[in-house]
Amino acid sequence: MKKIRNSALIILAAAVISSCGGLNKMVSDADQVAYKVSPEVLEMHGGEVEVAVDVSYPPKYFNKKAVLTLTPVVKYAGGETELEKIVVQGEDVTENNKVIDFDAGGKGKVTDSFEYSDEMMMSELFLQISADLKGKTADFEDVKLADGIITTANLVELNPKTLTFSDNYKRIIPDEYVTDIKYVINRADVRRSETNKEDVVAMTDFLKKSGGDERTEFKKVEISAYASPDGELDFNEKLSEKRKSSANKYLQSTLKRADVEVAEELLSLLSTAEDWEGFKKLMEASDIQDKEMILRVLSMHSDPEVREQEIRNISAAFEVIKEEILPQLRRSKFTVSVDKIGWSDDELKNIWSNDRGTLELEELLYTATLFDDMSTKADIYKQATTVAPKCLRAHNNLGWAYFNLGKYDDAEAAFLAAKEIKDHDIINNNLGAVALMQNDLEKANELFTSSMGAGPQVNYNRGIVSILEGDYEQALSYFGSEDSYNKALALYLTEGEELAYRMVVNLNDGTAKQFYLIAVIAANQDRTDVALENLKNAFQVDPSMKERAKKDLEFARLFENEEFKSIVE
Repeated sequence: MKKIRNSALIILAAAVISSCGGLNKMVSDADQVAYKVSPEVLEMHGGEVEVAVDVSYPPKYFNKKAVLTLTPVVKYAGGETELEKIVVQGEDVTENNKVIDFDAGGKGKVTDSFEYSDEMMMSELFLQISADLKGKTADFEDVKLADGIITTANLVELNPKTLTFSDNYKRIIPDEYVTDIKYVINRADVRRSETNKEDVVAMTDFLKKSGGDERTEFKKVEISAYASPDGELDFNEKLSEKRKSSANKYLQSTLKRADVEVAEELLSLLSTAEDWEGFKKLMEASDIQDKEMILRVLSMHSDPEVREQEIRNISAAFEVIKEEILPQLRRSKFTVSVDKIGWSDDELKNIWSNDRGTLELEELLYTATLFDDMSTKADIYKQATTVAPKCLRAHNNLGWAYFNLGKYDDAEAAFLAAKEIKDHDIINNNLGAVALMQNDLEKANELFTSSMGAGPQVNYNRGIVSILEGDYEQALSYFGSEDSYNKALALYLTEGEELAYRMVVNLNDGTAKQFYLIAVIAANQDRTDVALENLKNAFQVDPSMKERAKKDLEFARLFENEEFKSIVE
């Protein structure tokens, strides 16, 4: 950051001549003492202001028996803050202070830091000097050392990113019903014992319910008929075709009884002469002796006749296969596929307005995303917590809405309710955001650090904390490659003035702070017109920033500019 510099690094002390004998010379020659302050204009970083004052005494100046007490004091409207003092002494004094040689002269240094408060923004640093020589005392006139305090870091935007959980609402939900009928070996007639099975009867109910529901659409009704992989291939091909026909005949009668119409293009009829795939699956799931050997036969041979013969050669196993496996493969499988059509966006919004009590959890979580008004979102998420009090997503998202409404206590309560259900990185990040807005940096940093799995938003939040702590390089590493106002501010605070300017002018934030930061950088680049124009823009968005600009030493060069004085009034 470009600093405002005094016209010279050396500030000469002025003194009032006193009548204290041996101190007269030190007082009268006080203009020979030099002072250097670092920084030349006081700055606030991380809530603290650091000061270092170097004092240089020339040769033949410091009385060998004198003791001087140097006290830096920050003076501002309404008060003053005294800093750490230093005592220096002549070479004949026997106390344990910094010794200044009479012949060679010497140096003393005062270093201290103090906590910043807002009333200090327009302040001055003075050095108070008192002298003692063998019981005689003298006070020097206060020496002004520096102006202060630059507080540009306080322009950080406290906009931590909070996160929501997504909903699982699906407007179109695929569903299907699958069942089958079995056949006697080498037969294709549909037996009553099969059509009376519970799962086959239930297919009729599924068809009837789907056909009578205007929010259900048929996607496919498929019949797959099979013959078991034993016997002649030609015979099995004809057999599977017959089974397909008999199954279709049963399906058509079932549709007619259920008074359901399925478009012809949605009907699919398939047949498989020898169901080796089904055979393999049943074998893998079985505990038949020699199972592994049979599976190796399937993998080694693709010719169906060779496969069958090799399996028959395993005589003991084949007898079990005839009883347990092959009968399950003589079948026709029915697959009824439908799409269940949920509420449209407009329908959900209308239901929320007129019949909200009928909405279920996922519908509520999704409906909240359809509204722009944050209060409405909060109401919907509140309803979701009532419908599903053990849903951490509902409680967290309610906290998110409260946070964006500026209701930080309510947000914290909702986030804590979510955390009681399950500890989660997203929830910890959100609690960290609340702590940040409540000015508890330590707690915020702890929570952000523990929630790194929540995503890159956490690093952005940690960047804000780093700016507040005065670690601008660390802030930049957290902000990463994404441009933002806070990243531009961190660049400026790390001497990246030109990079900061290019970034901040290309943002589309339109906030008062964006315009104000542009003005700060432009003022330090002696681009007065740009600075004034952006100050006007800032004040138009937030007139209260005028009070800051009046006292902001970033604009010290403009304090006497007539246009500046007019726009800050």
